[in-house]
Order: sequence, then structure tokens, then C-alpha cells
Amino acid sequence: MKDLLTKLTNTATGKFGAEYAEIRAQNLSKTMFTMKEGRVEAAKQGVESGVALRVLVKGAWGFASVGAMDSETLMDALSDACSMAKAASAHMKSPIKLAATKAVEDHVQIKPKRNPAEISIEEKIKTVSAINKVALTFDKRVKSCTIDYLDLTGTSFFANSDGSYIEQDKLYVWSKLAATAQQSGVFTHSRDELGSTAGYELFDTETPEALGEKLAKRAVNQLKAKPPKGGAFPVVLGPNVVGVFVHEAFGHLAEADLALSGGVLASNLGKKIASDLVTFYDDGTVNGAFGSFKYDDEGVPAKKSLLIKDGVVTGLMHNRETAQKFNAEPTGNARAEDFKVEPIIRMRNTYFAPRDCAFEELIEDVKAGYYFKSFRGGQASLDGGFQVGIQEACEIVNGELGEPVRDASISGNTLETLFKVDAVGKDFELHSGRCGKGQTAFIGDGGPHIRVNEVTVGGSA
Repeated sequence: MKDLLTKLTNTATGKFGAEYAEIRAQNLSKTMFTMKEGRVEAAKQGVESGVALRVLVKGAWGFASVGAMDSETLMDALSDACSMAKAASAHMKSPIKLAATKAVEDHVQIKPKRNPAEISIEEKIKTVSAINKVALTFDKRVKSCTIDYLDLTGTSFFANSDGSYIEQDKLYVWSKLAATAQQSGVFTHSRDELGSTAGYELFDTETPEALGEKLAKRAVNQLKAKPPKGGAFPVVLGPNVVGVFVHEAFGHLAEADLALSGGVLASNLGKKIASDLVTFYDDGTVNGAFGSFKYDDEGVPAKKSLLIKDGVVTGLMHNRETAQKFNAEPTGNARAEDFKVEPIIRMRNTYFAPRDCAFEELIEDVKAGYYFKSFRGGQASLDGGFQVGIQEACEIVNGELGEPVRDASISGNTLETLFKVDAVGKDFELHSGRCGKGQTAFIGDGGPHIRVNEVTVGGSA
């Protein structure tokens, strides 16, 4: 493989006049299926192989991808990519330039305790079926349970005209769980998501019995909950909610391509935008985490990137192109869903750094507010507005946890809200998920419990 990919990059620079060329190849096995009420649907198992070719010619990108590995097809695709780049260069206002990186040669191997590639589809279905059965039999008020399962294993290959060649093993195990419950006209929903880059031993830690019970219990407990009062309240956010807030409300603003597109952080580098207690990282090096890897899809080593330190914006997430524009170092955030698409800037494991408060200290000063434990969805805009839906919550009354509430949400402006963080816990959790930005990326997000002294809570009047 090395000889073939190196030949392609040399041809791009030598024959076609490219300033830069990179080739990504993959040979990945995938298993995926959905189970609804004990029935397997949409099952798929197979191999996805192909090659992506990206070239920089006269300051413009050209890209082509093919689902074949033979030299003749790849040479034709390379020629097409170079022709596209030359055509695009005539319309470029300013030529694209890339930040310099060191050439790397490496083979990244993964040795899981339980490799999903060596586990039969029957055993995988048995695991998911056990979760499904526990959830559905937990309580007669549980009406449905849907579970998506995915594993991905294999190797990716990368070579560029700077002299890098990287072989990198890939391994992902992921599942999304959803259940509903109903009683006396009240309908509730529970969701959970888990994933790992360590191996199928994920289900030894997160056992099917525990997963099914937690999913069903959350849906049933919400049946007796009441809607929250709408208005401005102090809130304590659990790590699951903190993670989605960091990801949706701040993380996308810190992706350098979106910052250049009008995001509010481009003009706030080096400025204080949050309380002294706020420190955020995006980290691709957390062992076994769902957003971790050693090299990104531009061959740049993953690193732990500081985004906010003590309330001050210290950096953005970059690929080689945006790093050059900001006169910064590439951060290893260039990621492509597969060989069919070009890499773009994506988060990895994005989290709020812990401090020193115990959970009891976070709630003891709250006279009337809410504890929001887990989320059901979220979104944000480039101007800093955000909205996060809550699936599991309760009141805080005179420093004590009170009655459960359902169908709550929080909303506001990211920068204003970050200034209102007045206490940060010493615990820490990292949760697995997926992010859509035209492509799907596996990510992690999380942090400690935190307290915000005022945020807009959606609920009844």
C-alpha cells in the first residue's frame, strides 16, 4: 500500500504540478442493525473500501474518491482531481496555503481485549436483545424500546507529498438506546448513548441488564414528574448536560472554519468571555474515549487543545488551512466520515475542566431552582444562541433535591451564560455521541457538575 500511495503523491507533484497531495485509503468492516421490540431491522454487515485523493494546485483544492484500489483507476481519479483544482484556481480570490507540519511514518495498532470483528453477529444480537428485554419487562408502562448498534473495525492508510505515511487501526463500538412509557395520557421518552474505541468489552462494563434497567427507569420516573415553571432560575447541570452544552453552545463556535464564517469567537480570541471558573479543552488523546485517535485525516497528531482558560479564549480547533490563516498550530481536528468526503474541522472529546466543589456544595445555596441531570437534544447558532432539551430533572428547594420535572429546556446566549457559572464540581464524566456537520463524526463530551446562577428555563407559565 505504501508504494502505491507514494507513487500517487509523487505523480501529483511531479506530473500534474500540485503543490501538495494527500491520499487516504480505508479497508473497514462494519456491522450495524436496529432492534425494535425484540425484532431485528435494517441489518447490514460488510466491507467498505476505497480511496480519497486531494490535491492543491495553484492554490485551489481538487478532490476525487473511488471505491477501487487498482493503480489505473487511481491514476485517472488523480488526474481528475488535479484538473478540478486547476479549474477552481481561476476563481480563487486568495490562494490556499497550508501550515507546515512534520512528516510522520507510523503504524498505530489497537489490541482490544474483545475485538468486535471476532464476535459473531449472533452474539451481538443477543447482547442487544438482552437490553431490549430488560427495558420492556421492567414495567408494564414501558411501551417501546429501540436500539441501534454499530461496530467498525479495520485500517486506514494515509500518505502525503510532505513524506508522511501512516497506517492506523480503527475500532468503534457504539449503541443508541431509546424507550417510551405511557400512563393516563402522559407520554415520556428516555434515551442513552454509549460508545468506545477500546473494544467490545464496553458491554462488560456497561452490562445489558444495567443499561436496560436505567433506560426504562428513566422513562417511568418521568411519568410522575411535572413540567417546570418557566423563567430565569439558578440551575445545577449534570455532566451529561454540561457536555452537550460545551459541544453545541461553545464547541462549534470554536471550530475555526465556522469562526471564519461569522462565528462570535473569531473576534474574541484572547478576550474574557466567561467566569474565572470556566476552562474548556478539546482532546483527542483520552484513552478509549469515543472521540480519540492518534492522527487526524491530514496526518496531524491529535493533541489536547486548550480552548478557554479561566474564562479567556486561548485557541480554536484547526486544520492545516485555517491554522495558516490564524498563524496557529494545526490541532489535529481534520476529520472525514469516510473516503467519499473531504476532511473538515470536527470536535473530538470536548469538555469542561473540573474544579473543587462537592455536589452538595453546588445545591446548598440554591433556594429555588433546578437540577438538570441528562439531556434529550440541543442546538446552537453562530451568533451564540443555544437551546438544550432536558430529559431527566428535578427541583432544588432550599438546598435539597425536590420533586421530578419533565419536558424542561434551557436557552440563552453562550457568552452571557458562561459568565454566570459560579461553581464547578470536582467530579468528571465523558459521554459518547455523534455529531452531524454535513458528515457524521464520533465524539465525546462532558465535564463535572456545574452551577449557573441564572439561565432561562422553558416550562409552564
